[in-house]
Amino acid sequence: MSFARIVIVACLLGVLASCKENQLNFKPVDVEEVSASDTTHDDVDASNANVGRAIWQKPGLVIAKLGNLSDKVVADIGAGTGYFSFRLSSKAQKVVAIEIDPRLLQYIDSTKQKLSDAYSSRIETRLASPDNPKLYDNEADVVLIINTVAYIENKEDYFRTIKKGLKPGGRIMIIDYKMKRLPINAPPKSERIYLDVVEDMLINAGYEIEETDDTSLDYQYIIIAKNIK
Repeated sequence: MSFARIVIVACLLGVLASCKENQLNFKPVDVEEVSASDTTHDDVDASNANVGRAIWQKPGLVIAKLGNLSDKVVADIGAGTGYFSFRLSSKAQKVVAIEIDPRLLQYIDSTKQKLSDAYSSRIETRLASPDNPKLYDNEADVVLIINTVAYIENKEDYFRTIKKGLKPGGRIMIIDYKMKRLPINAPPKSERIYLDVVEDMLINAGYEIEETDDTSLDYQYIIIAKNIK
């Protein structure tokens, strides 16, 4: 074989090896990749992704606190662009992403197409009104309200409305910003609410506080309460 032919064969083998390597390294879009493109709650422009949120929000820790969700329906109230909804789609039987802004729901519906059918089929978007999350009676096992509760008017009434959509013994998890100076782009203190005030409202609305945690997250507190109807 001539030197020129040897060079050509070597080049072809190199190209084939490169193609095979790229094939081996290829992977379909997964839940974490879609979640990583999430933005802030008030912004539907994915180009301004808040990539640092995972560091302080600790979504893995938050979801782990909910236990086994494989047979549970989770309602994500104030879902935004789906930061938690997408992550929960790999854990829960069904996720209801609830928002009052139809643009955010359109974003979730569009983005979930990047997921496999097994995960995308678990996410349902639902347009709510400011005073009603539009849950069906006894629909949800778990309700999440993350970085949203301070914006809800008539909170006690809202919590009572949620009770109707929670199964007996179902849980509500509320996460919001601590009332102190924070080194992140958090809402002003006028748009936050004290942990103990939320606790009192939940108790008055007929819930039993299961856990109050203001140490696991650096900038936020976590409240978990049970529906005792």
